[in-house]
Amino acid sequence: MRIVDTIRKFPAGMQVIPLLLACTMNTFVPEALQIGGFTSGLFSSAGAATAVGMFMFCTGATIDIKQAGEPFAKGFVMLVVKYVIGMVLGVMLGKVFGPAGVLGITPLAVIGAVTNSNGVMYGTLAKKYGVPNDLGAMAPLALNDGPFLTMIALGASGLADIPVMSLVAALVPLFLGMLLANLDIKIREMCENAAPFLIPFNGWTLGAGMTWNAVLEAGIPGIILGLVTLISTGIGTMFIFNMIFRRNKRPLATGVGVGNTAGNAISTPKFVAEADPSLQSVVPVATAQIATSCVVTAILCPMLAAWCDKMITKKYGELDRSEFGDAPEW
Repeated sequence: MRIVDTIRKFPAGMQVIPLLLACTMNTFVPEALQIGGFTSGLFSSAGAATAVGMFMFCTGATIDIKQAGEPFAKGFVMLVVKYVIGMVLGVMLGKVFGPAGVLGITPLAVIGAVTNSNGVMYGTLAKKYGVPNDLGAMAPLALNDGPFLTMIALGASGLADIPVMSLVAALVPLFLGMLLANLDIKIREMCENAAPFLIPFNGWTLGAGMTWNAVLEAGIPGIILGLVTLISTGIGTMFIFNMIFRRNKRPLATGVGVGNTAGNAISTPKFVAEADPSLQSVVPVATAQIATSCVVTAILCPMLAAWCDKMITKKYGELDRSEFGDAPEW
């Protein structure tokens, strides 16, 4: 049976499908996940924090501190633009409508979905529509994978009461992975191999804390959240990116590659609620909305990038990549 190949045909399938399967079990036979021992430790929602922490460690290990110059600058600019857009949208929503948000979309879901981007998708689109050193931007972009930046936004805006140690705790796995991988490249190689294996467990443990009632509530609001993420950060980042890095009057569609929601963002509401229990009531809906945004943007982001590149090429001609050299080896 080609289980993995089949799952990978679906957008973000390696995380979303286990999440939906676990959600189904938790809705109809929740006792099956609570029999105790290693089974509950691995397959119940109790294992979510461990699964996310391990994934963040592996993500940190992909960051090479030796990367500098234009690739790092590009990644930093896209990181900041995406974060600022997500924070402004989420904070405005919270200030006007409160924690419950509007149309069922909560500030927690907006900040969690909009500020996180799928690094793999960005790399794929940058390779196709950008120049070689655009790939190096993946390193700083890895910093928005996970709950840390979301927690800073919520805490700074007053929408949540986030203790300082919770921020530190969210960041330790990422930086520990980065530190060890830069001391020994073999650790990076191990983590690069381990990260794909952790993704299904990450999705499962998150889904084990959800029910289909919450997922159905996320329907239209989740789709709207995905479209907001795609348009605001995809088009917005492309515009700012080209203002700063445009060469030979020929813009690039590279910035569109961050107009998506990372699968890892699905864990953000649970992680934030652990720091501020007052948000616990909105976790199921916010998690389902972010999962929906992940799927929507996984489908539409490549389509938007292709359309933008087509429009740019029609106006400015084909991109000449010969002047940019080879892609970075990292």
